[in-house]
Amino acid sequence: MDTTQLLKGVLDAAVLAVVESEDGYGYDVVRRLRAQGLHDVGDASVYGTLRRLYSAGALTSYVQPSEEGPHRKYYGITPHGRQMLATQRKEWQEFAGTLGSLLGTRNEAA
Repeated sequence: MDTTQLLKGVLDAAVLAVVESEDGYGYDVVRRLRAQGLHDVGDASVYGTLRRLYSAGALTSYVQPSEEGPHRKYYGITPHGRQMLATQRKEWQEFAGTLGSLLGTRNEAA
């Protein structure tokens, strides 16, 4: 299955979940998403998502100097972003349950 189309639909939630636990700069967010198994996530997609979520008020940003090069723009989740993530988690659980039932893979213990 080509996961790139699936990823487009859930990238906002994935990015919010990554920065929920710890603020991060662009490439750090990409690296953390890939470390969690989203190997096909593109750098440009994540950077665009960060900008869009920032514009929507879901993320805050600040700049910090880096010992390894230019300053880095860090992103952190806002209260509005936490609310968005909670909604997206609920919607994902409902969707995954429905699709799991349709495909016969729903975990009955969940």
